[in-house]
Amino acid sequence: MASTSIPYCGIAPSPGGVTWNLDPVLIAALIAGAGLYLLAMRRWPLSMRGEPAPRPLAFAAGWLVLAAAFVSPLCNLSVALFSARIGQHMILTLAVAPLLVLGGADILFARAFSFDASRRDRFETFAAPLLFAFALWFWHMPAPYDATLQSHTVYWSMEISLLVTSVMLWRCLLRDLARNPGPAIAASLFTGLQMTGLGALLVFAPRAVFAAHFTTTEAWGLSPLQDQQFGGLIMWLPFGLILAVHLVGAIGAFMQALERKAEAI
Repeated sequence: MASTSIPYCGIAPSPGGVTWNLDPVLIAALIAGAGLYLLAMRRWPLSMRGEPAPRPLAFAAGWLVLAAAFVSPLCNLSVALFSARIGQHMILTLAVAPLLVLGGADILFARAFSFDASRRDRFETFAAPLLFAFALWFWHMPAPYDATLQSHTVYWSMEISLLVTSVMLWRCLLRDLARNPGPAIAASLFTGLQMTGLGALLVFAPRAVFAAHFTTTEAWGLSPLQDQQFGGLIMWLPFGLILAVHLVGAIGAFMQALERKAEAI
């Protein structure tokens, strides 16, 4: 898409002026994604090869949340408030990504590009948390972030890379939890630490750093710094809570795996 001075989600709104995003290209892409998933489900047994059975209801929930994140007024609100943009990103990483993995959408994507989605190796397990951390930190640094509000291409580069790396991360967190909980524990700990670090930087920064929001927050009763701090809290607390729950489950699965090995000796 060509660069433009108007952000993808529209002009920064004021209270009472938030709009829905009815971009026909976006809606067509969402419908096409759902259609491809339904078509792939008809031949699913041919590609499972030991993978957990897909859960269509999980995919449907993930698809609905994904659509809401970009079609609902949240998209437009994210142009005015950094905290709304962070909320949108947390929806992608904490809700959409794990639901798509549970629904088996990662295998659907691999089939479309002729990859063997059932193949798991140490590189994928090691790379997924690092790639997610890189994408998250890069797109929430001032210059790259501000660029997303000036170019549709940069905007979608951010959103797609965050979603893809989030799916990779949750593939590690959920799939490895079942087959080899050790890597899932390491990935959960690392992700929790890096998310805490980024959230803390945003919360305790002495000044606002995102120029795109210097003039868009006052209408909502927030200074740019307060909006930035609120965004940091949204990034920090929900992700920390969810990863803490996952970590407890991963440790429990790890202990059970040790018990099974001990009984087998």
